[in-house]
Amino acid sequence: MNNNENNAGPVEHEYEEDVEETYVEEGDIADVIPDDMDDDMDDDMDDDMDDDATDPQDQVVLEDDSVQGFFTHKEPVFAVDMHPTDPSIVVSGGGDDKAFLWDTTTGSQLFELEQHDDSISSVKFSADGALVATGGMDGKINVYDIAEQKKTAQLEGPDDIQWMHWHPRGSVLLTGANDASLWMWSLPMGDFMNVFNGHSAPVTCGQFTHSGRNIISGAEDGTLIVWDPKTAAVVRQFTSADERFHQEGITSLAVSRDDQVILTGSMDTTAKLVHVNGTILGSLENSTESVECVGLCDTLSLAATGSVDGSLSIWDINTMRLRTTLKHDDSVTRLKWHKDSPMLTSVSMDCTVRLWDSRTGDCVRVSRGHQEGILDFALSNDGSMVVTASDDGCCLVFAQ
Repeated sequence: MNNNENNAGPVEHEYEEDVEETYVEEGDIADVIPDDMDDDMDDDMDDDMDDDATDPQDQVVLEDDSVQGFFTHKEPVFAVDMHPTDPSIVVSGGGDDKAFLWDTTTGSQLFELEQHDDSISSVKFSADGALVATGGMDGKINVYDIAEQKKTAQLEGPDDIQWMHWHPRGSVLLTGANDASLWMWSLPMGDFMNVFNGHSAPVTCGQFTHSGRNIISGAEDGTLIVWDPKTAAVVRQFTSADERFHQEGITSLAVSRDDQVILTGSMDTTAKLVHVNGTILGSLENSTESVECVGLCDTLSLAATGSVDGSLSIWDINTMRLRTTLKHDDSVTRLKWHKDSPMLTSVSMDCTVRLWDSRTGDCVRVSRGHQEGILDFALSNDGSMVVTASDDGCCLVFAQ
């Protein structure tokens, strides 16, 4: 066979009558392809088809009982609060350093608040609903006039903000910080009023009493302090030096309606009931892990404690006896008693909202919709609506 390789035109092939046969030598073979390769390819195709045709019984059905949602946050939502007189207005803040006012009826954004330099850890409406505050891990607090949708003050001084609480009758804001201090300002102008020093570790929880005459705070050093807000003086103090009190950090607290009794939860797995006169009334012990949230009922002599072990314990505070143990499938992160009611709502890292009747121990409703744990929630005054903040970056609205 002759190839005219130097010819620019098409190559013509001439065939001789005697063509020498050519054989492939064994040494010229690079790889041997198995005969069953086609069978393997067929098996792979069959497997792919099987994967596409998943048995419907194996598919996960995602339940969503929510009636509305807000999905603008792009990171976990750490805090949520509901307007005190208009439950359609909610504020939320999270790990994206952003906070929003939004509408629970439509899920639409009303107003984007100024971005912080770090995660927003707390959001709170004032008692009259005229102002809203956002506190962040950047140590800053921004306060806004809701009607005018503008910032009225930026407060600075403390370290990372742990929580905020408004005075029940005036525009005075209290906050606890990671640097063991509490700070108080008068709004809307943002005038500094007092700083409270007495704890030696992050102040994890705190609030004004219902009368507004005192401040109660708890910290990671295991101390509980009752303060005079005008003078910043310590009125009463409970510490781990008393073996009857907490031996580890305090995580949460609640104050009775008459301001006489304080309930605390701790990492030492216990809850303590104390009187403001300095008396330790008793220890509530039914958990194997940290007690993360506590609450006192308005209408009955009942207390509730929620734990990392998933237990929600209901206590008779007259007898200091356990009444019943309710159960979530994971850590109980927040609980709230309904106003003037024996009903109780709790949320958990098991992604559920649960409504309980404390008189019977019955779970009246379980609401689902989140794909990750619930970190915070707000409850309407009549207890009919819950707004949640979740690790999945969403806020959901549930009817109860």
